[in-house]
Amino acid sequence: MAEIPISDAEWQVMNVIWNDQPLSSQEVVDALTAQTDWAPATIKTMLHRLVKKSVLTFETQGNRYVYRASVRRHQCVKQASKSFLRRVFEGEPAPLLAHFLKSSRLTPEEIADLRRILDEQEAQS
Repeated sequence: MAEIPISDAEWQVMNVIWNDQPLSSQEVVDALTAQTDWAPATIKTMLHRLVKKSVLTFETQGNRYVYRASVRRHQCVKQASKSFLRRVFEGEPAPLLAHFLKSSRLTPEEIADLRRILDEQEAQS
C-alpha cells in the first residue's frame, strides 16, 4: 500500500466505516453527528476526500451512496505507526516503547503480553 496520509478527522470517519460496513452516507453522517459537532456537509466532504485517496469505495443504490473501506484497518495502523515512529522517534522503536511504558499504567495481562512479544523477538534474533 502506498503511503496515504489520513488526517485525524478522516480516521474518525474510517473507524465508523471499518466498524460496520457497508454504510450509506446518511448512516455515516448519523454516526458521526452523534460523536462530533460536525455538520453533515463536512462529513460528506470527508467521505469524498477518502474516495479520492482510494481509501474508500462507493456504489450507488438508488439515490443512496454506500461506502466500503478499500483498505484494511491494520494496513492503515501499520502505515501511521511507521510514519509516527519516523517523525517523532527518528525511526527508533526502543525510545518509543520506553516512552509509552513510562507514561502508561499497564495491567498484569498487558505486561505479560509485552513480555511474550519481547521473548518472541529475542528468539528470532
